[in-house]
Amino acid sequence: MPYKYHILDQLNKYVLRDRLRFHMPGHKGALNFARVFPMAKRDITELSFSDYLQHPTGAIAMAQNDIAEIVGAKRAYITTDGSSSGVMACVYVASKFGNKLIVPRNSHKSVFNACRILGVEPVIVQGEELEGVLLPPDPELIERLIVNDVNIAGMIMPSPDYYGNIAPLDQYAAVLKANDRLLFCDGAHGAHLAIGEDRAGYCGLYADMWVDGAHKTLPTLTQGAYVCVNNQKLIDLAEEALSIFRTTSPSYPVMASVEYGVKYYKNRPDLYKRAREAAMQFKSNLSAFTFYPSADWAKIAVDFKPLGISPDIAQEKLEKKGIYAEMNDGRYLLFYLSPATTKNQLDDLALALMGLVANKKIAGTFEEKPPLLPPSPRSYSFLYALKAQAEYVPLEQSAGRMSAANVGITPPCLPVVIAGEMVTERAVELLKNSKNTFGIADGKIKVVKK
Repeated sequence: MPYKYHILDQLNKYVLRDRLRFHMPGHKGALNFARVFPMAKRDITELSFSDYLQHPTGAIAMAQNDIAEIVGAKRAYITTDGSSSGVMACVYVASKFGNKLIVPRNSHKSVFNACRILGVEPVIVQGEELEGVLLPPDPELIERLIVNDVNIAGMIMPSPDYYGNIAPLDQYAAVLKANDRLLFCDGAHGAHLAIGEDRAGYCGLYADMWVDGAHKTLPTLTQGAYVCVNNQKLIDLAEEALSIFRTTSPSYPVMASVEYGVKYYKNRPDLYKRAREAAMQFKSNLSAFTFYPSADWAKIAVDFKPLGISPDIAQEKLEKKGIYAEMNDGRYLLFYLSPATTKNQLDDLALALMGLVANKKIAGTFEEKPPLLPPSPRSYSFLYALKAQAEYVPLEQSAGRMSAANVGITPPCLPVVIAGEMVTERAVELLKNSKNTFGIADGKIKVVKK
């Protein structure tokens, strides 16, 4: 029997009897506003029938129960703050079991922000590099760290990452569980994996607590996500954390779309299968192209280095045709798919890519970017560096100084230097040659004062 859309059903019923709105939000569903923002008629607040996210007993409760059942969790909690509030909740829970947390270097900035706010020291780990992309760290490294430090609560792992690398979560989970530690996952880029036939690679198969960014790969409005718990002893703490970090004014259309996104392809598995097969066929049809070896079918990263074509030029020409990639990192153009992606769309992309290769004017335009950095030496802790007296110095003069902030490249928001690490000459060179950076203001970087 198909899953029902409980929250959307309630919003649709309200629209039919909507007469006088003496409640929030301020647009009141007015016709002139609704013409510009059609969802306005369904944009309401907590009313007698609409349920209450902080303590759901009606439609929201039923929606969350269904989501938990579909993804295989003991509990699921909708959030309208994107994956970030879920990450904050994970780190909050971790902080109750230790004052340190293993954090891969390529973690989202929300992980570092959460550590900063909650006073958790991130134990930075870094995997090997494959074709310009960081891989997940070795499980043996994780075991060595936790065996030697009782203050480490566990690990928070992004999986899959932006490029579709799926971490060896089964091995992490085995190591952590054997040492009575916890596995948290930032699954922001992998919500679609829960809907797959075998759920291969889905972080919910192994994590104690995780967050899925439904809006990234499911038919969900932006900022729609959900947090899941599979470890019974974490449920009360997770609910406490979410009561702190989630908004008290959640968007009902976003909540409805989270439920819709999880259920739509569960109700129509044929569409999910069709999209996945179309993605696989797309790659096989373009045998002349090199793709990053993603383990996630929904991430197609075209490598422009072997083509000898600047990805900046390629991106510009594609956008003139109305084709927009998710990310350009200076080597790869990442095309981010979902079960909503159609074969016709991928056929159009294939033709456009072949047109780039046939364009002799842009041949030989690729420029090699500096390689990724090895781990920087740590002199002091992340938390120390953030609290220490600091000053801004020109980037060119920062080598040998301790960074007082995370500084890196975006996209994909990868820290080149993390607070507490020494800035190296190689880091300076990489940052100088990057088109978009974060943590640098007017050519200056924040360092610990001498």
